[in-house]
Amino acid sequence: MPNGTPFNREFVFVLEDGRVVLDWGDGLFQDLDTGDFSEGLKVAASHKIENPELELLKRAGRVERFNRHEVSFLNLPERPSETID
Repeated sequence: MPNGTPFNREFVFVLEDGRVVLDWGDGLFQDLDTGDFSEGLKVAASHKIENPELELLKRAGRVERFNRHEVSFLNLPERPSETID
């Protein structure tokens, strides 16, 4: 049974400095290494993640599996959300 958190591969980017980030939408990005969230990150100098990069993350224990459409990440913190008062 799969244990990872599925994420649409179209929103996984490798930045120019080599960091892998997830685009959660609404200008919110998450650094895969640190788990830190940031807003307004510039992804113009980046590229969508490719199979060799995903294979490295899989060997490092960060990715459970991937295909053309989806990446399943292990130990991915949840996106922060505002609570209802």
